[in-house]
Amino acid sequence: MQILDWMVLVAYFLVLIYIGFYALRRIKDSRDFFVAGGQVPWWLSGVSHHVSGYSGVVFVAYAGVAYTHGFTLYVWWAFGIFVAVFMASFLIAPRWSRLRMRLNIQSPTEYLAKRYSLPAQQVIAWSGMIIKIFDVGAKWAAIAVLLHVFTGTSTVVGIFLAGGVSLLYITVGGLWADVWNDFAQFLVQIVAGITMFVAVLIELGDGINGVWSVWERLPADHAHLLNPPYTLGFLAAIIFIDFFSYSGGTWNLAMRFISSPSGSEAQKAARLSAALYLLWPFILFFPMFAAPIFLPNLKDPTQSYALMALKFLPSGLVGLVLASMFANTLSMTASDSNTVSAVITRDILPQLFKKIKSYNKKQYLRLARITTFSFTLCTIIIAIKAESFGGVFGLIISWFAALLGPIAIPMILGLLPLFKHSDSKAAIVSIFGGIAGFILTKFVMTDASLALQLSLPVLSSAIVFVLMGFLNRKEVPPEVESLLKSLNYDGALRSE
Repeated sequence: MQILDWMVLVAYFLVLIYIGFYALRRIKDSRDFFVAGGQVPWWLSGVSHHVSGYSGVVFVAYAGVAYTHGFTLYVWWAFGIFVAVFMASFLIAPRWSRLRMRLNIQSPTEYLAKRYSLPAQQVIAWSGMIIKIFDVGAKWAAIAVLLHVFTGTSTVVGIFLAGGVSLLYITVGGLWADVWNDFAQFLVQIVAGITMFVAVLIELGDGINGVWSVWERLPADHAHLLNPPYTLGFLAAIIFIDFFSYSGGTWNLAMRFISSPSGSEAQKAARLSAALYLLWPFILFFPMFAAPIFLPNLKDPTQSYALMALKFLPSGLVGLVLASMFANTLSMTASDSNTVSAVITRDILPQLFKKIKSYNKKQYLRLARITTFSFTLCTIIIAIKAESFGGVFGLIISWFAALLGPIAIPMILGLLPLFKHSDSKAAIVSIFGGIAGFILTKFVMTDASLALQLSLPVLSSAIVFVLMGFLNRKEVPPEVESLLKSLNYDGALRSE
């Protein structure tokens, strides 16, 4: 990187810090810190939801998939998420905002104590917190790879740098800083992404026709919609998992809907995010698809996007691309830290230390910042040991994605009246049923396909949850019945 690149990068981070301290003025209590007072407009929430689905992993692990397997990455990642989020906009997204309106929740697991029971809530909260440690750790490891390619810094230094910046940023500004950061970095991502897109088209020499002609210069299977091991079964498994993840099973994404002023606003936010997933990733991924033409026989395909940026972009724009990728990771990890902090502060610690329930607003805010620091430190340690868990892609696909379902099934399906008979016992047993499915594919059926590795834990959890609800003939508690009905509409509670 040249001096101008460093200047662009530093200037962008100064903007992020300014946003953090600007947002600080709007934070009076934990409600402002965690859910922005429920006042995030739909367009800002939608962009934030979209951006929060990216991280440095997209430009590292997924860039490697694009290099080796081609267009199938768009099909199972971007298009898969579009389908999942579009469905969620009808079924799930509005219910999160209405939960905040009905119960004044500040975390995505807070409602589970009333929906199921305190033990069920604690199992989900603890399990999800542990999973997120691995998830965020993978993102630190990914951004460290990018920093190494661009700047030559060691992986450990890159992890500590990224983690330190994120830690400072989110502890200052809370969710308000997070969503405005998302919006700012999306603007940067558009500029950087279009610049890379145009640069590659110019280098291909076919003008806009390069969008189609590029596939003639790549291996034939790179143009296939599905390229093994990314099969139709894998796509179905990914869409199923994505539905539960992007509708709120991934906690920081639930917070985008919870912080919306109303259910209808949350629905519009989800639809905006879905539209962005359908359109934007093709432009973003195009340089990754074309990389084998310009960088043949790479030993490490995960470095392809970073090397393409260094190859094609002039001084200054390299720094902009790095700022965009760095900010992607900061966006996701900061929102993860904010959300997990909410779960720890609101749902876990008060059960361990009863005194916390009597804390005033300032004490709760101080506790939130302490838990944010502790959680981030744990993720940094995991990132340093990433290779022990199968590397960046192994962490994201084999661990996080496979374990997400067992946690998300009772969280998401528990919002729907259709599954009102699935009680606390069903929630807890379904989680352990899903984890058993994960253990089976991970350590026993070691030759299982990638689709089976992903789908078995989710399907096991879903089948147990639904079946136990179907067999449960006990009367649904009136408060649960009333709550689930009330999530069907905005406004004041109705008497019927």
